[in-house]
Amino acid sequence: MIKSKKMLWIALSLFIISTAISFPFPHAIPYGETIISVFNFPIRTVNGLNFMGVFSFALFIASLFFLTRSLKKYHKRAVLIAIILVVLLPQMLISSYQKTIATGIYAVFYDREASYCEFEMVGESTLGGECELSFENYSTDDLQYTLEFQESYPFEDEVPMVSLMNHNKVPYEVSIEGKEKKVVKIKTNIDVSNIENHVEGGSASDINIIIRSGDKIRKL
Repeated sequence: MIKSKKMLWIALSLFIISTAISFPFPHAIPYGETIISVFNFPIRTVNGLNFMGVFSFALFIASLFFLTRSLKKYHKRAVLIAIILVVLLPQMLISSYQKTIATGIYAVFYDREASYCEFEMVGESTLGGECELSFENYSTDDLQYTLEFQESYPFEDEVPMVSLMNHNKVPYEVSIEGKEKKVVKIKTNIDVSNIENHVEGGSASDINIIIRSGDKIRKL
């Protein structure tokens, strides 16, 4: 079945590198983006093209090429299995890690899809903001961590919305018991009298946050 062990090892190596680059832990962004951001390399072009995403995809395609070259038959099956693995494996590994050996904030699962914020003016210069954020502590230890908000992609031409929650009280303190699933409700009034082009109302989902505990930090 195996025609070339050398090509098979190349395929496996490229697959592992591609998966590691796009691995979304401990932050929501891929691990590769976390590394290059430390060296201040650009992650995206001005038109939104993601360098690391393109690079990771190219490595994955190359791994499929060497995989098919390394096998005598079952090429389609091997490619299908590889595609399934690259889609499902990262989340399976993260979930297994958080539910078994992870400690501290690394054991905290943040449900972005169940979290949202709403804003409306409650006075001439006061914007009311209310957010509900869903967390689950997979560890048995009670945890305390701080929380702050961040915009998804803070381009210059975008009007800030979610980050306005940081104006009055940052960071927010969060406590969660072991094995607890909790919706954290945060409500605040924001003085927007000195903010130009501020939002006057609206809602936001897929809320980006940063949680910290000591010297540990996660961007979710």
